[in-house]
Formats: sequence, structure tokens, C-alpha cells
Amino acid sequence: MSSFLKSFIDPSKNFLARMHMRAISTRLRRYGQISSKTLVSVSEPESVSDSNSLIGFAFHDSVAYESGLRYDDLYDQYYSMDIKEAMNRLPREVVDARNQRLKRAMDLSMKHEYLPKDLQAVQTPFRGYLQEMLALVEKERLEREALGALPLYQRTLP
Repeated sequence: MSSFLKSFIDPSKNFLARMHMRAISTRLRRYGQISSKTLVSVSEPESVSDSNSLIGFAFHDSVAYESGLRYDDLYDQYYSMDIKEAMNRLPREVVDARNQRLKRAMDLSMKHEYLPKDLQAVQTPFRGYLQEMLALVEKERLEREALGALPLYQRTLP
């Protein structure tokens, strides 16, 4: 990302971005009584495995427990072809469980509700299932580039 665009969306450097972040945090505080420390600006990732693909706000553990999501659920397969390839290599049961967690989180969000306390107690938001496969896919891609081979996959329109 260019330095101009980074400075344009950085709340510490741009007044309009700061106003936007305050408005969003006020709405979220009214919605879920979330503290302002929950919303943290995320910079441009060095690589896909360094951060989630939803650039904008950091993943907070209380939000994870309340919605039932895992950190790796936030990776978007349309963000990077490496993520898409890693998702394709995962077992079907893992992908189905991820889709179910995402659907449940969207449903709870639309209803303005949270998971019941007994279900929040058994959530494991920081148990990863995608990181190892993603690291392997990135390593293979970098090795292919170093050898001068053609890419394993080409970007296509969805």
C-alpha cells in the first residue's frame, strides 16, 4: 500500500479517519458495550500469515468468545490465493465447522445477541487450524518462484 494511502486511512494522521473510527466505536459501544480498547488499527501486513485478511480492526478475545468464532475463521479466501489453496487442502470436516461458526456468528449478529454463557465457556478462539497449512502453501509458492517454475495456481475471477 502506498504511503499516501496509509496516511489517508490512519486515524492518528487523518482527521476524517479519526472521526470515522470514533463514530464506529461509539456505535459498537452502544451495541455491545465494547470498550474502546477493543478497536485497534491494523497496519498493512508483511505477509498473509502475519495478520488476518479483514484489515481494519483487531480481533479481540471477548468478541471471539461472545460470537463463537476462531481467529483463523477471519481469513478471507478471496483476499489471497494462498489462503484459498490452504482452505482447499484442509479436511472437509474442518471447513464445514468453520462455515458453521461463521453462519452462527452472522445469525447472532443480526439478532443483536451473544452466545449463551455456557457455550462461551467452551469456546477456543485461539486454537488455530489454518496457520500450519498456510505456512506450507506460502513456503511452496516461494520455492516455486525461486526455481522459476510456473505458479501452482492462477488468479481467477470468482
